[in-house]
Amino acid sequence: MRIHRLRRGNRCRAIQLLALAGLCFAVSNASLAQTASTPPAVEIDQDGTVHVPSHSVPMSAFLSPAGKAYVTEHLLNMQNPAMRGEENGIPVLLKGYLARQKALFEVERKDISLGGVHAYEYLPKSGVSSPNRNRVLINLHGGGFMGCWPACAELESIPVAAMGRIRVVSLDYRQGPKHRFPAASEDVASAYRELLKSYRAEDIGIYGCSAGGMLTGMAVAWFQQHSLPRPGAVGILCAGMTLAPNGFGGDAAYTSAAIGESRVPPRAPRGDTPATSALPYLAGVSITDPLAAPASSPAVLAKFPPTLIVSGTRAFDLSSAVHTHALLVKQGVETDLHVWEGMFHGFFYNVDVPESRDCYDVIVKFFDKHLGQKT
Repeated sequence: MRIHRLRRGNRCRAIQLLALAGLCFAVSNASLAQTASTPPAVEIDQDGTVHVPSHSVPMSAFLSPAGKAYVTEHLLNMQNPAMRGEENGIPVLLKGYLARQKALFEVERKDISLGGVHAYEYLPKSGVSSPNRNRVLINLHGGGFMGCWPACAELESIPVAAMGRIRVVSLDYRQGPKHRFPAASEDVASAYRELLKSYRAEDIGIYGCSAGGMLTGMAVAWFQQHSLPRPGAVGILCAGMTLAPNGFGGDAAYTSAAIGESRVPPRAPRGDTPATSALPYLAGVSITDPLAAPASSPAVLAKFPPTLIVSGTRAFDLSSAVHTHALLVKQGVETDLHVWEGMFHGFFYNVDVPESRDCYDVIVKFFDKHLGQKT
């Protein structure tokens, strides 16, 4: 009987050992599988610099189906050098959007001069609405202070004039590299003075995208320095009121540019490099000059009229837009910030995308609300 019990105990221990070995093998395999699927670790330098490993970024689930297709098309086009060229002031990338706008929106365009500055006037063929008969909008087109006239002027003015049923004048302001700061600000001031002969300051709005958004802020700062009344409201679109050696500055230059523009952001200079903008138009201008970067001066910001700021989560201007909004709020300025999920720099030029239509709707309603109010 004793021998039988011992043999039975040995069998039990053998079964236990085999089960334990199997468990260890399974755990080992699971550990190896987990290690294989674990992404590389993020590395942090002592100064806080983050080294992000390569990873994939899919389209945002919050985008409309048309929005997803649009962002995808934009990213692919930005990798095609032929699409990044410009013909007679019209970037190849924007030709289709401009043709579509002209087909959708009925406006009349006229060549005019305002205070000696060449401009286009846009009037809706359906007529200016009764509330807007004494109002006017000044558009300052985008293009990096180096081009996109008349394309960006048209793309930013036609939908607003038609949807808002309001007069829009887009200025052909002086640009680089032929002209330097503050030439464009001087042009805006000249046109503004001319309009003040026919309109109250509170009935005049100013807006623009990218370089035009930057110039909108610059113009308001310029008005302050030259004792001109502030306009009724302004729209700083696809931009903020900050400057940096490699663009607008902030995290977005590194986190948004690649997934919004299919390119690696430019490197910011280090060491003793002067803190000036890389834009030819702003060559040699300090990034803290309040006439070029109004966000650098709380006193200048405090005198701003109601301000609309527009950006996108894939826009390299996002950080500047968010920071500018925060600084305006801190100074007690009435400010609206709208950020479109999944969208890139200047996304609203394509009016067939729901997100773009929503953006133009925001622009129109903002000026309709604020123009005519004593500021």
